[in-house]
Amino acid sequence: MTLFVGALLAAGLLLCASPWLWPHREKEDGPATRGGWLARLIEEAGYPAIQQRTVVIVVIALALAAAATAWLVTAIATLAVLAAIGGASAPIAFLRSRRLRLLKARRQLWPDVCDLLIASIRVGLSLPDAVASLAESAPAMVRPAFAVFARDLHSTGRFESSIERLKTALADPIADRIIETLKMARQVGGTELTGVLRALSASVRADAALRGEVEARQSWIRGAAVLGVVAPWVILGLLALRPEGAQAYASPEGVLVICGGAAVSVVAFRIMVRIGRLPEPRRWFA
Repeated sequence: MTLFVGALLAAGLLLCASPWLWPHREKEDGPATRGGWLARLIEEAGYPAIQQRTVVIVVIALALAAAATAWLVTAIATLAVLAAIGGASAPIAFLRSRRLRLLKARRQLWPDVCDLLIASIRVGLSLPDAVASLAESAPAMVRPAFAVFARDLHSTGRFESSIERLKTALADPIADRIIETLKMARQVGGTELTGVLRALSASVRADAALRGEVEARQSWIRGAAVLGVVAPWVILGLLALRPEGAQAYASPEGVLVICGGAAVSVVAFRIMVRIGRLPEPRRWFA
C-alpha cells in the first residue's frame, strides 16, 4: 500500500511539473503534424483541437483513479490492476463510440449534400463555387468544414489543395467518394457529373436505410454482450467486499481465477461485438 501511495504521489507531482518540463509548442494543423492512430481517432471523433498529450493525461489519470478506488474498496492488487486497465481504456472507447455515432449521423446527410451540389451546378455555378456554396446551405453538422474550404479557396485559389484539406477535415468514407468524384470531374471535365452525383445520392440513401434496419435488429447482440461481461464482475465486486471473499481472491488461486475471467470476458465480448457489427466502408486514398 505504501508503494502504491508513493507512486500515486510521484505521478501527481510529475503532472504538476509537466507544464515546465514539456512546455506547449505551437504547431501548424495539418496532416503532416497530426500523425498516428490516436491523432486520427481524435480528429475523426470530432475533436480536432484536442492534442494527443491531453488524451494521454486523461488516460493516466483515469487509470490511477480507478486503481486507487479498487484498491481502497477491495484491497486486492489484481483487481486494482484490472481497474487501471479498464479506466485507461475508457477514453479510447468513448472516442471510438463517438466516431461511430458521427459516421452514422453523417451518413444520413450526404445525400442532401449531393442534391445541393446538383442544384448549384444546374443553376450555372462552377464546380469550386458550388462546393464553396455548401458553407451556407449544407447541413449544420458538416457546414464548418465547407466554410473552411470556402475561405481556403478564396485565399489561395487552388481547388485541388483546398479540397484535399476538406477531405482530411471531413474524414468520412462517403465524403471521400464525393470528393474524388468532384476531383475527377474537375480534371477531365464531362457533362455526366450531375448524373453521377444523383446515382451516388440514391446509393447512399439505400445503404443508410438498409444499415439502419439491420442495426436495429442486431442491437440486442451488443446489449447481451455488455450484460454478459458486466454481470460477473458486479458479483465479484460484491463478494470481494466481504473479508473472507477478499482473502480468497487475494490468494494465488483467486488471482488465477480473476485473470482467467478477465481474459474470457475480453475474448467473449470482442466475439459478440464482432458478430453484431456491420462492416464499415473504408476511406478512399486516406
